[in-house]
Amino acid sequence: MSANKWLPSLRTKTPEEGFDLAIKLSQKGVEITQPDEAIRKKLRPKYSRNADSLISVSQVIAINFQTVAAANNYWHDTVRINRK
Repeated sequence: MSANKWLPSLRTKTPEEGFDLAIKLSQKGVEITQPDEAIRKKLRPKYSRNADSLISVSQVIAINFQTVAAANNYWHDTVRINRK
């Protein structure tokens, strides 16, 4: 694993920043799992056209977003929900 600190916190200001962080977490997981960039680039055309692979990627991002949302108390302190 990398010695440099790339993830200082799961806290974000907005849900949008949280979603961006969830994507970054997902990408980092792939980098750590397969550290060889050449191999990742070689495999990308195959999985980028596979519906099952794309659904799996979306699931990983969603799980990471759940984690980030929980770490931010679902932004209850910063997001106002309009109720009628």
